[in-house]
Amino acid sequence: MSSDLNVKGYVVGQAMQRYQAAVDDFDREMARLLGVNNTDLRCLEMLLDEQESEVTPRAIADNLGLTTGSVTTMLDRLERAGYLTRARHTSDRRKVLVHATPAGRECVWKMLGPMLEDATQNVTAHFTVDELDVVERFVTRAAEVQRRHVERLRARDTLA
Repeated sequence: MSSDLNVKGYVVGQAMQRYQAAVDDFDREMARLLGVNNTDLRCLEMLLDEQESEVTPRAIADNLGLTTGSVTTMLDRLERAGYLTRARHTSDRRKVLVHATPAGRECVWKMLGPMLEDATQNVTAHFTVDELDVVERFVTRAAEVQRRHVERLRARDTLA
């Protein structure tokens, strides 16, 4: 039984690598069309997340593993490109909030929308709700492992 699980784990691992490569390719093409780099694109993705209503430069720095200085430079670049704005928090004037502009949202959704519609029609529509619950649980756990190891690598200074 465990050898069957090992074989299936290997096959699933290969499928996830192919999926990750496809996601990387899609992100690279989005970044190219937007005229930004991959880190800039990750920042824009954070701003488009509907659950992230109050994104601060500090949150961006923490999420992307950047210094606040490099985040400021990135935000300056994205603001000049028209993709985001910065404004003082309404109740805590010391805090700066970062928001995607309507034009920035539209540019990104023009590229993401068709892919998400295609995924809905050609991926999720072929699974039951119970199967999708298992997939969600699997992907969530895999992402947790990935994040844990990103933090492990961020804590290192060198390969040695």
